[in-house]
Amino acid sequence: MSSLLRATLITLALLVTAGCTNKPILNTQHDLPANTQVSEEKMKVIIVNALQKREWTVQRLSPQLVQAEINVRNQFYAAIDIRYTRNSYAITYRDSRDLGYKDGTIHRNYNRWVSMLDRDIMAALRSNGMN
Repeated sequence: MSSLLRATLITLALLVTAGCTNKPILNTQHDLPANTQVSEEKMKVIIVNALQKREWTVQRLSPQLVQAEINVRNQFYAAIDIRYTRNSYAITYRDSRDLGYKDGTIHRNYNRWVSMLDRDIMAALRSNGMN
C-alpha cells in the first residue's frame, strides 16, 4: 500500500473517530417521592455542596435556581441551570465553549460531568432521608 493511501486512510479514521465524541446533551429531571422530607433550603444546600465537590463554581443563587459553571484545564467551559423545589430538581444545559456544541449534541465529557453531579445530588438526598 502506498504511503499516500495509508496516510489518507489514517486521516479518515481519525476524523470518523473524532466525530464520535459528541452525544445528545444530557438534561436531567428528578421528581422525588411524595414522602421525601427535604426543605427548599436543604435542597439548595445539597445542590451547592455537590457542585463544590465536583469543582463547579456557583455563579448565581436565587429562589429555586442555582446557576453554575465549570472550567476544565482553562480550556473547556460549561454552564448549567439547576431549578429545584422541595420535591424535584432539574439540571439543564445553558452554555459551553470548546465542547463542540451543535444541534443539541456536545462532547461526551459534558455529559459525564453532569452525570457525576447528578449522582452526587441523588446520593446526598438519599442520605438525608429520601427513600
